[in-house]
Amino acid sequence: MTGSASELARRLGDHAEAVCREYLSNGHRSGNHWIVGDVRNTRGRSMHVRLRSNAKGPAGKWVDEATSEFGDLLDVIRESCGLIEFRDVADEARRFLAMPRPPARDPGAERQPAAARASPEAARRLFAMSQPIAGTLAERYLACRGILLAARERALRFHPGCYYRDLVTGETQILPALIAAVTSLDGRITGLQRTWLDLAGSGKAQLADPRRSLGNLLGNGIWLGLEPGAPVPVMAAGEGFETMASLRVVMPALPVAAATSANHLAGLSFPPDCRRLYIAGDADAAGRHGIERLSRRAGEAGILAIVLRPQLGDFNDDLRHLGPTRLAAWLSDQLAPEDARQFLTSG
Repeated sequence: MTGSASELARRLGDHAEAVCREYLSNGHRSGNHWIVGDVRNTRGRSMHVRLRSNAKGPAGKWVDEATSEFGDLLDVIRESCGLIEFRDVADEARRFLAMPRPPARDPGAERQPAAARASPEAARRLFAMSQPIAGTLAERYLACRGILLAARERALRFHPGCYYRDLVTGETQILPALIAAVTSLDGRITGLQRTWLDLAGSGKAQLADPRRSLGNLLGNGIWLGLEPGAPVPVMAAGEGFETMASLRVVMPALPVAAATSANHLAGLSFPPDCRRLYIAGDADAAGRHGIERLSRRAGEAGILAIVLRPQLGDFNDDLRHLGPTRLAAWLSDQLAPEDARQFLTSG
């Protein structure tokens, strides 16, 4: 029974205050309760966690008076860590409790149907658990890279405690992350990309692989400025979110798609009415291969493909070191004249 949800929740309840200090660190103790903003560890006072069992119920039960949400400490671990599947929540609970993993999983232990690992449903759940980037570490990270995007960019979210597992050692960490939705042309989330951030917000976390993607990525991308159903006669695409976000800083009206790899760039789907495609250049060999394949596919679809070349290593380097005005000037000669007039701004 050590693998069951009820047993794990009871054991966590025996250490309720320690659990709260670990996973709800933005709160504080007040009498027999831990007070915090919400189950995702936001600062505030609307959520109360019972620290000791009494006539009102067992330790570890909580309620959020602002939203009427309620649950137990397994929910706290799930939401504060950004976990999706119960097995991951259970593993994290066992880690905290210093319990061994069971030799086999009990299918009946899950309290809700679990999304398959790396599935589009898992991506949609994690995206829904995240919050808008305004005022967060993710916004600070983008600003440090010269990327100032409008709050209307619905593809971008922030999770303050996203679960990261070292694929070599199996050790886990809870770190803030920029969450970028990978969507199909109709706007449906099919996957996402997580970029774990250092706590200062000035860069990525010091990890072996601080960026990972999950879900159905082939044909889809991180779209900025795409309105599902709206015509997209002109667009830009490239490998890397920061590269494409940098182009959007100086061309804020141009829809852009960022692929999560060179192979996924090569397989990107085109809007049905697209007639001109700008592809962000990349000096990397794999990147060049993706550009060539995408250009060939565009030509076969009757779309004019034009490769844009940065002055430095990539367009984010150009934006950060040369500034938006010089980047816009550099691009003006590479765009079709009508596109330069319509889309370019000096920043």
